[in-house]
Amino acid sequence: MLTAIPSNSSAVVIVSNGPGELATWVKPVVDYLIKTKSNVTFKLILALVPCPNSTGKEFQVAKSWQLLDLVIPARNFFKLLIQPSLFGKWPKNGVVVFLGGDQFWNILLAKRLGYKSITYAEWISRWPRWNIYIAAMNNKVKDKLPSKFKKKCHIVGDLMADITNNISTVNEIIDKKWIALLPGSKRAKLSIGVPFFLEVADLVKESNKNINLMIPIAPTTEIKDFIDFQSNKNPIAKYYSSKIKFIKKIDHDHFDYVLKTQKNSKIFILKQDSHHNILSQCDLALTTVGANTAELAALNVPMIVILPTQHLNMMNAWDGVFGILGKITFINKIQTFIVKYWYIQNKKFFSWPNIKAKKLIIPERIGYIQPKEISKEALSLVNNEDMLREQKLNLLKVRGSNGAVKKLSELIFKALIKN
Repeated sequence: MLTAIPSNSSAVVIVSNGPGELATWVKPVVDYLIKTKSNVTFKLILALVPCPNSTGKEFQVAKSWQLLDLVIPARNFFKLLIQPSLFGKWPKNGVVVFLGGDQFWNILLAKRLGYKSITYAEWISRWPRWNIYIAAMNNKVKDKLPSKFKKKCHIVGDLMADITNNISTVNEIIDKKWIALLPGSKRAKLSIGVPFFLEVADLVKESNKNINLMIPIAPTTEIKDFIDFQSNKNPIAKYYSSKIKFIKKIDHDHFDYVLKTQKNSKIFILKQDSHHNILSQCDLALTTVGANTAELAALNVPMIVILPTQHLNMMNAWDGVFGILGKITFINKIQTFIVKYWYIQNKKFFSWPNIKAKKLIIPERIGYIQPKEISKEALSLVNNEDMLREQKLNLLKVRGSNGAVKKLSELIFKALIKN
C-alpha cells in the first residue's frame, strides 16, 4: 500500500517484467532517481506486468532492494488497472515509464492513472501518439517514427552502457584464466543450460586444470534451482553425464558458494553485490541468448553464445504459453517444427551485440551442438589473446557511450514538472 502522500508530491511508476530488465534497466534508473531527487517530491513505484519471460521471482528481488515505495506483483497488474485505489491513494501528478514488457501496458496504465507516459525504446516505439516523451536508444528508433512524432523523441543512448559506471575498483581475482558460465535465469533456459553447462565445465577442467570457472547467479535464481535442474526432475538432464556432488557456502570476499561436480570440477557462485566487478575481469563467458549478451557486451567481456536446439521438443518444461501449449503433443510437434525450421533458419542473429552490429562479431553456436564442441572452442578462444582483443574492440564499438540513465532520469523529472 502507498503510504501517506504530501499534497505537493508526484509519482514515478516504472513498468517492467523480467530479470534482465530489472537488473540492467530498472535498478540503475531507480538508483539514479533516488540519488538525484531533483527538487521534486515523488513516490517511486514498480508495477510488474504479466510476461511469459518472467520467472515469478521479480517481486521478491525488487522488494529486497528496499528502495521503492511500492512494488506491485505481476499477478495484481489487472487489479491495478481496474481499481488503482486498492493500492492506496495516488498522487494527482505522475509519470509512467516503460522499462520492459509490452509497451501497450505502459500506455494503458498511464491513461488509467491520468499520468503522462514515457517509453524507453530500444528498437521501436509502438505507441508514439500517447507518450509525452520517447527515450530512444539511438537514431534508428527516431527514424522509424512518423514525422509528426519525432519532436517527442530524445536520444538518450543505451541503458546497458551505464553498467560500467557502477563498477568499483576491487582486488583482482585473476590468478588463472577465468571463464564465466551463464546458463540463464528463466526455467526454459535453465532446464537446458544447467545440465549442458555442467558438462562443459567438466570437460574444460579435464583438459586444463589452470582455468577457473564461475557462475554469476541471476537475482531471480536460487541455489536449489541448480540442484533441481540437474536431477531427474528435469527430463533434459538424462542426456548429460555431469552431476552436482555438493554446493556449499564459503567464506570469500566475492563468492557465496562453491559448486563441486561428481568429477570434482569446482565452479564458484558469484555474489550479487560484486557481480559486475568480478564478471568484468573474466577472460571469456559462455552464455545463453538473451539480455545477458547485452550485459556482457557492456562489461566488454568476450563470449560464445550457445543455443542447443536438440531439446526444443521438450517445450512442456518451458514457462509461459509455450509451456502450456507444449503439454499438448501435436501442438508441441508443430511448435518445435516452426522454431527449428522457420524461426531459427530465418533469424540472422540471436545475440544483442551481433544484432546491433548487423554482423557477426561474437560467435553464435545455434543448432544440434554438444558440450564437447563448446569446451574445445572455449579452450581455444580463452588462450588466443588476439581473438579476445578483437572481440573486445568490436564490443566497445557497439556498446555506445555512457549517460543514458542520467538522460532518461532528466526526462522523467521534466515530465513531472511539466503542466
